[in-house]
Amino acid sequence: MMVFNRDFVFAFICLLCAMITIQSGASIAKQLFPLVGPEGTTAYRLGFSALILCLVFRPWRQLPAQWGSVIVYGLCLGGMNIMFYFALERIPLGIGVALEFTGPLAVALFSSKRKRDYLWVVFAIVGILLLLPDMSNVNGLDPIGVLLALGAGACWAGYILFGKKSGNQGSGGITVALGMSIAAICLVPVGVVSQGSALLNWDLIPLGIMIGVLSSALPYSLEMVALRNMPAQGFSIMMSLEPAIAAIAGLLILGEILSFWQWLAILMVIIASLGSSITAKQPS
Repeated sequence: MMVFNRDFVFAFICLLCAMITIQSGASIAKQLFPLVGPEGTTAYRLGFSALILCLVFRPWRQLPAQWGSVIVYGLCLGGMNIMFYFALERIPLGIGVALEFTGPLAVALFSSKRKRDYLWVVFAIVGILLLLPDMSNVNGLDPIGVLLALGAGACWAGYILFGKKSGNQGSGGITVALGMSIAAICLVPVGVVSQGSALLNWDLIPLGIMIGVLSSALPYSLEMVALRNMPAQGFSIMMSLEPAIAAIAGLLILGEILSFWQWLAILMVIIASLGSSITAKQPS
């Protein structure tokens, strides 16, 4: 009889909450693109997230003994954010999210050690492919946007691997705060140089703070908790719920009508996520 590990269940709940909040933040962030561009939106997201996380976790009290993995984690986090936002300028959100998922799925595939784990990877891949709207029409996609989304996926893979390695060195919250600070130091100046005084618009700053909380500070903290309580492979496959949550958010918030194949895709990714949860190897 299958016995659920309580740490794994807690990690699953944290990850689900993270995905819901990050989709809420994405809907707000997209509204800022015409006003401050992807660079400015990224600056808001990373800058406010780093400030909030540092105030909450005070990472200077427990600095890591080895900085290498933390620095790479922060660089992957920043690259994932800005490349994905630039991709959204050129290709639809659903396609961008699906292409970005090549990163976590690659982690799941290459870290698999049991044949049955490949089954859930296949379900997740089929589901994501079904979510792609008319990918057969290659001319309909901007190739630079596709490459940017794939680059964001590569950064996402690094975020998973180095996030787990960094989180094992100490407090997950402190690790996220340090990684977010590194990302902010690298990319906030890019937004400032690109958008200048537009970032100081007092009408936009509250939205920037909201983006920082919903898109980064809260979900990345929850994801770090999840990474510390489940294998990287299970984390990667369960993140396949993200396109499904995005599709449901589109229906409820934007009134987007889903086709039969898109609903089938949602079912496939849910099966993949539940399958990986049930069959994940429990720690001794």
